Amino acid sequence: MTDRRFPLRLDLKRGTVDMSHGAGGRATAQLIAEVFQAALDNGLLAQGNDQALFSPPAGRLVMSTDGHVISPLFFPGGDIGCLSVHGTINDVAMAGARPLYLSAGFIIEEGFPLDDLVRIVQSMGEAAKAAGVPIVTGDTKVVERGKGDGVFITTTGIGVVPDGIQISGDLARPGDAILVSGSIGDHGVSILSKRENLGFATEIHSDTAALHDLVAAMVASVPEIHCLRDPTRGGLATTLNELAFQSGVGMQIREECIPIKAEVSAACELLGLDPLYVANEGKLIAICPADRAEHLLATMRAHPLGSESAIIGAVVEDDLHFVQMETGFGGSRIVDWLAGEQLPRIC
Repeated sequence: MTDRRFPLRLDLKRGTVDMSHGAGGRATAQLIAEVFQAALDNGLLAQGNDQALFSPPAGRLVMSTDGHVISPLFFPGGDIGCLSVHGTINDVAMAGARPLYLSAGFIIEEGFPLDDLVRIVQSMGEAAKAAGVPIVTGDTKVVERGKGDGVFITTTGIGVVPDGIQISGDLARPGDAILVSGSIGDHGVSILSKRENLGFATEIHSDTAALHDLVAAMVASVPEIHCLRDPTRGGLATTLNELAFQSGVGMQIREECIPIKAEVSAACELLGLDPLYVANEGKLIAICPADRAEHLLATMRAHPLGSESAIIGAVVEDDLHFVQMETGFGGSRIVDWLAGEQLPRIC
């Protein structure tokens, strides 16, 4: 059915975003209707207001927000659209919460191809639908050519934590086990290979994924989980340092237990990167009492997103809050915080 507000449809194949699309008038309404509402359609978004009206669920609410400025916008295994959905769903889920709703804000540069914008928004809609977490409200701004970098996306999510669940970065205790849900470094190496046009014998795909179903299974199986965190920017090493500092403990990990794909390891060696510091977008770290670790591991491995899970170390007493690693050669080294920027614009 033709929308009588718009005499001509947008040229979604050859057209570009211009300043009128951010002016708040007819052009803005048309961009929202033909690009965003078409891809993200759901009952709450269809209310057409500047906010989404819904009844709050019982329990404790969790809220998280995240900005996404990745370059390139499209990469093996995903794009900025699905990444922005997965990233915020995962941040909410790391509290042991069930994600409920998302909002999305777009800053689009003048001249950005409408075809690429449609592709990104459709990817967001598909990711949100697959996760069962709808995007229910949003905002669009257009900036002048040269004052942006294609498109930036900010997503905010809310969720609810089940009764009896208390998961936080400050709850790791000496003796706890440290688990990771799968191979590390896939996302960062995928981004770098696309950005720098690097060809490898096997294409490395981003691991971007929504982890809330995996988390729900973990929490149902082992409600005593102390910490959950997704090791995005700064990778496994920086995330473990964050948790050690928050909880006032140290951590001891074993290099030989950390899952890393052979192609990722080879690419990092070639490029002079340490995979411990390379970003992930579909993995999580879990810390739980040692006597529950094997049960949690079995639960994680039974889920498609946790089939490569491993116990990689233990929480220890350490007033200096160091993360130390037993190397494959039997030595030991400090795994410090990430210094500087190893891979720019990766999430």
